Amino acid sequence: MEFRRHRTSHWTIPLAKAVLLPYITVSVSHAIEPNEIVSKDITSTIIDNIRQAQLNLGSDNTEADLDLYLDVTLNQTSSGLVHFIYRKDQLWTNADVLQQLGFIVPPDSTEPIPLNSLPNLKIDYNTRRQTLSLIAPLNLLNLDTTIRNTHSNQRPQPTASPGMLLNYNIYGNQSQNSAKNLSAFTELRAFNTLGVLSSTALTTATHSAGSNGDSSNNDKDWDGRTVRLDTSWSKSFPNKLLTVRAGDILTGALSWTRSTRLGGLQLGTNFDLQPYMATTPLPSFFGSATLPSAVELYVNGLKQYSGDVPTGPFELQTAPSFSGAGNAQLVVTDALGQSTTLEFSLYDTHRLLQPGLSDWSVELGAVRENYGNKSFDYGNSIAASGTWRYGVSNRFTAETHVEATKDLSNAGVGGTWLLGRAGGILFASLAGSESQGQNGAQYSTSYSWSNSHFNIGASATGTKGAYRDVGSQYGSVPVRHSEQISSGYSTQSLGSFGMSYNQVSLTDQETTQFASAYWSKSFGQRLSLSASLNQDLNDSANSSASIGASFSLDRNVSMNSSIQHTDEREVFVADISHSAPNSGGINWRAQARHIIDNSLDSNSSRSDSNDGLAELSYLGRYGRVQAGVSVNDDSYASYASGTGSLVMMGGGLFPTRQINSGFAVVSTDGIANVPVLLQNSPIGTTNSRGLLLVSPLNAYQSNKIGINPMGLPADLRIDKVSIESTPTDRAGTLVNFVITPVRSASVVLVDSDNEPLPLGSQVRQLTNTAVPPTIIGFDGEVYLDTLDEHNVLEIMNPSSDICTVSFDYQKQGDEIPLIGPLICQKVQQ
Repeated sequence: MEFRRHRTSHWTIPLAKAVLLPYITVSVSHAIEPNEIVSKDITSTIIDNIRQAQLNLGSDNTEADLDLYLDVTLNQTSSGLVHFIYRKDQLWTNADVLQQLGFIVPPDSTEPIPLNSLPNLKIDYNTRRQTLSLIAPLNLLNLDTTIRNTHSNQRPQPTASPGMLLNYNIYGNQSQNSAKNLSAFTELRAFNTLGVLSSTALTTATHSAGSNGDSSNNDKDWDGRTVRLDTSWSKSFPNKLLTVRAGDILTGALSWTRSTRLGGLQLGTNFDLQPYMATTPLPSFFGSATLPSAVELYVNGLKQYSGDVPTGPFELQTAPSFSGAGNAQLVVTDALGQSTTLEFSLYDTHRLLQPGLSDWSVELGAVRENYGNKSFDYGNSIAASGTWRYGVSNRFTAETHVEATKDLSNAGVGGTWLLGRAGGILFASLAGSESQGQNGAQYSTSYSWSNSHFNIGASATGTKGAYRDVGSQYGSVPVRHSEQISSGYSTQSLGSFGMSYNQVSLTDQETTQFASAYWSKSFGQRLSLSASLNQDLNDSANSSASIGASFSLDRNVSMNSSIQHTDEREVFVADISHSAPNSGGINWRAQARHIIDNSLDSNSSRSDSNDGLAELSYLGRYGRVQAGVSVNDDSYASYASGTGSLVMMGGGLFPTRQINSGFAVVSTDGIANVPVLLQNSPIGTTNSRGLLLVSPLNAYQSNKIGINPMGLPADLRIDKVSIESTPTDRAGTLVNFVITPVRSASVVLVDSDNEPLPLGSQVRQLTNTAVPPTIIGFDGEVYLDTLDEHNVLEIMNPSSDICTVSFDYQKQGDEIPLIGPLICQKVQQ
């Protein structure tokens, strides 16, 4: 324990002796006999009284208890005024006060408690300022843990406006003999606040060439058909993370189950409705700070967080950007500049859920059959399925799946474990089924581990007996067994290596086994090399080996070449392409291939072949178009395609690129050529009707849409220059910027002597009484932005004199006109 008391000043005692002692001595001499001598004890007592006065403890009896209310700071954190007792040159207090300050007080403590009885407590008492500074080790304190959660969970309010959308993807080709094929994939979508209604279809048409390639043969007409694919309605509830779908749906599935296409109803969790929400467990980093400190978190050498924490224990919950195994360092720097580094090992996975978080879905409907071939073909039996995942803890997530239909039931459970902070991910599941009196079981397990250099994974799935699910009644049955093992290693100098083994056994088919190895290495920013080997362990004739090289040139041009060898042939490929940025532009590609056929015996002549292609595409504001030609020896074929979208919303029809997410229509109240910004970057200008379609936007996220007012006429009043827009999924929202044309002018007013009206005179518009009065500025000038074609003004000067003036407004270009000087006619009162 250290107790330190501040003195008022080092010269206070000598000054008191020199100035006060003569007066005190004279006073004392009147109280004693003339021949008596003042003893040194009296002088000493006087000096002691002066010292006590400096402490503000002045008392003739040093044994008395003195009440003090001191401004206390504990570990450099203010605790306010606290009551203490000064006794025997020490500070004392009771147990309640210590507990309120945060100290741990033994239950058998005798009150009052002297501060210097607390071990390793540093006490700094300033008598002049009546302050007390305490520095206590954390083992003496009982402080709450401070939690810093760096992952925000914003919930912007999404909106959807009424509208319709048509996505299209059209493709056509023509062969050398004039045979033609056309196909079109379309999606028609309607949306409003009640949800999204979507329907997709595939249309195909073929035209065969006549004899001798005569395409004009009337007997050869177009043969076309259209097949409806999916039709569904969906409605989401972001605050509840819930989405309802009706129509053609896909059942929820886990890694060990299969999705089934139904026509019916689905209800389930949708984490995409809150994209700012963290669904996986957040790594926690614990520490303690004796003094208020700054905290910095580094993961694999990269800074992930910096902030401040108060005195006491703290917990930092964050979502670092890394995957697999990693190392973290937590650097704590206190107010004195002393740093402490804490080391953590951690493992990140996206297969786990946060503790207490559920992910579920339930479905009910009839199985869709002959999908892609028939528009309306559903089974006669009703099928039901349910899937549920639940975060039990930071290291374990449980899951289950059930499904049932006529003469079949299936159920299973599984779980994902994080094996320690750096032990990898283990998964296992077990399911059973009963179908028409036959039972079966399915098992599944996997393990994976990775860090910045090494990764390993193994998985196995198998069935026993007659294991069946709903999908097997309308298609293939699950695999009999499947095993995979893979590993990889990457180095800065030698590149990346990897090996894998795969074995698959289907019902009533021979087991297939493959082994493969690969290597890749980048040399600078431009050149990369790769090699791979695939070995069929059952039939070496299916084995292959290849090497490849990729080289990047300037202006987004890249070259690729490869050589592939099999027992039957060698293939040499050379490819060069140019890619345009996402903002748009021209893309082109050219490829040449040479094939050497080794399948012929030695008595036959070698048959080599050459083929290639050339294609050109353009990505613009309204979509993408592409055209190309492919050549194979003496034959050729040409093809073309186009993708895009048409949107009808907000009173306009907009051609644009294909839209698969949210979008917005910006309205500027009919004002044309207004520059529009998306996330502070120019995105386009409004059309002649003051409208612009902005796409794509992130659904259920804040998208900042703004306008640039600098290039607009000065006679426009703008309510806002930026708006946060949050569309729903696959729907649009209307963003309206209120821009109002106004009649504005600067008017110069003078009196009958051509002198400017006084500064501060009030101006009222008699022709527009709803407008509040304004004030005349310097040189008799006043700015008005609510003028009519004809205007009458009433002016009251500071001396309460009133005058009026009338004038007509005439627009003069885009600038604010200067009107006047106008003579204000005095009104006789």
